Amino acid sequence: MDTQLFVICLLTAGINLIGTLAYAARIAGVRTRRIAMSFALFNILVLVSRTSNSFLGPFLAKRIEARIAMGGGEALLHDFRMVLMAATLAVALGIALVPTGQRLFARAIGYFQVHRSTARLVLRAASPEGLHAIRSSVRTPRLNHFRDLARERGVGWGVLTANCLAQALITVGVLASLYAGYLNPQFRVTASQLSSVINGVATILLFALIDPQLSVMTDDVVEGRISETLFRRTIVWISFSRLAGTMLAQVVFVPAAHLVALLANQV
Repeated sequence: MDTQLFVICLLTAGINLIGTLAYAARIAGVRTRRIAMSFALFNILVLVSRTSNSFLGPFLAKRIEARIAMGGGEALLHDFRMVLMAATLAVALGIALVPTGQRLFARAIGYFQVHRSTARLVLRAASPEGLHAIRSSVRTPRLNHFRDLARERGVGWGVLTANCLAQALITVGVLASLYAGYLNPQFRVTASQLSSVINGVATILLFALIDPQLSVMTDDVVEGRISETLFRRTIVWISFSRLAGTMLAQVVFVPAAHLVALLANQV
């Protein structure tokens, strides 16, 4: 793996790690009963994750151009597979860090409630006291957490499947569009612009089907209709469906690229 590909994989991993840990903010909101603040924190993290995904485009586009100019474009498929693998590994790491993340976010919510300054919160995180708080919040998943997954999920398989499909589309959207430009170089620019269509469909799925379910469950926890344990279990299931989505992206990547290349001819 060369330096450029390593940087791309590292950026991809960071984006997906942030997106996975964002779910821990919802758990922190339930624990602290600061629901509105936790939603704001969740939205910030999701916005950073989804916006940063667009920054992959220039890096990957340059790599494609270099491969075509120098020859060896057949190696691009392996490069994209590595990027998708980085996304999967980052989501898996994010799931393992959910116990740590929820404690950190609970501390962040408490600190912001007192000082009400995002800048001060960021500076606090980089201070010695903030680093100590991070170290003291580190927790590893317990074995009983995985055993509890066999109990009630809190959401149906339909929601989990929809989340899996949406995450697969988001993961593969930019990559498939750029690779379609390599497959159909005459309409390379058109193919790259179609990534916004793919990501738009995935975003609609997430905001129309997944987020309302979690919002209703959050209200149910606050009102005492369901337990915090069930809510945390639901978040873990949602996270695992995200992991499955990144794995599904490996399967649909090439067909999606060929479909985008075909659509580029028809637009």
